[in-house]
Amino acid sequence: MKFPKKIRTYCPRCNAHTEHSVSIYKGGQRRAMAEGQRRYLRKQEGYGSKRKPEQKRLAKVNKKITLRITCSQCGYKRHTLNVRLKKVELVEATR
Repeated sequence: MKFPKKIRTYCPRCNAHTEHSVSIYKGGQRRAMAEGQRRYLRKQEGYGSKRKPEQKRLAKVNKKITLRITCSQCGYKRHTLNVRLKKVELVEATR
């Protein structure tokens, strides 16, 4: 799906419709020392086996895409459009 690099949408901080720049959100690297990660690694330890069986086939063929929009006026960032798409392409809007 092609999506414009700049959209005009509502900004809750400005309380008005302003120009927003669009980027594809990518989650950062997991923290190795976080409590949940330490608990997960502790549960994974054993005698060569995993605690859950590996999945043989995937049920879904696409990922959920999250777009991060940034207000050009105040710089307020928020996430939007959490839908399933195979491919997202950001393009320049032509009119």
